Amino acid sequence: MRVVFMGTPEFSVPTLTEIVSAGHDVVAVYTRAPKPAGRGQAERKSPVHEAAEAFGIPVFTPRSLKGAEEQAVFASLGADVAVVVAYGLLLPAPILDAPEYGCLNLHGSLLPRWRGAAPIQRAIMAGDKQTGIVVMKMDEGLDTGAMGPTEIIPIGPDMIAGELHDQMMRLGADLMGRALAALERGSLDFTPQPDDGATYAAKIDKAEAHIDFSQSAEQVHNLIRGLSPFPGAWFELELGGKTVRIKALRSALVEGSGEPGALLGDGLTIACGTGAVRLVQVQREGKGAMDAATFLRGAGPLPAKTV
Repeated sequence: MRVVFMGTPEFSVPTLTEIVSAGHDVVAVYTRAPKPAGRGQAERKSPVHEAAEAFGIPVFTPRSLKGAEEQAVFASLGADVAVVVAYGLLLPAPILDAPEYGCLNLHGSLLPRWRGAAPIQRAIMAGDKQTGIVVMKMDEGLDTGAMGPTEIIPIGPDMIAGELHDQMMRLGADLMGRALAALERGSLDFTPQPDDGATYAAKIDKAEAHIDFSQSAEQVHNLIRGLSPFPGAWFELELGGKTVRIKALRSALVEGSGEPGALLGDGLTIACGTGAVRLVQVQREGKGAMDAATFLRGAGPLPAKTV
């Protein structure tokens, strides 16, 4: 099949690789334009851009797809289908309608739950016990299109967003590969998506990452898991006469009580509004991730509570 692939981050690369490996004719890749990065602010290509160039596929990096000229270029590619995986640009109706079989999106939730930008993080932050990944036929709504093949993924009690991301990345590539094979056979079916039970996975706001220990231990634990490793839920301690920001990357629910934010027992068990969390892995600002024992060896005397 003639495929246009549209994606940007590392999450998208295995799906592109799967499509190429399956023998489909990827006639073009669309990805976000290079951005300045690093100390020198040199322009850095997206992971999908670099993968496409390695495969010898033409790459397009429009700033928008709303203009008639860009829409005409897209239509001229004569694609049977477009595959969209975390692309990052709005697809207007002329783009959605140009391929013969439309645009198929790989979405990381069990729709209609967690439509929107951050379904992986929101599912964990909400304490969901399962999520999934689905091939959706895109329409002009926000993740409202009809649903095709779906994989259900259990969320373990201590699973972090990075682990779920990586699992979805692998499963999603296989799922989209199977969906394209079914489409080629004429056996890919879609079910209209209900609105009942719909929730919105808003983009993570920086302010959300500050841990509020007055919440329950379960809420704090889920926030830590949902934001690990990026952007990382954080709190502050007074160490050596300075206020130091510390990211909590892994935690465990434990018995304990005290004033919210109080350090209990071994120093990295922190009291919450109800219950307590034990921090298992942390990252002090300017340092790499480390386990609790390593942190404690280098931290010096600990205060009685968080700032």
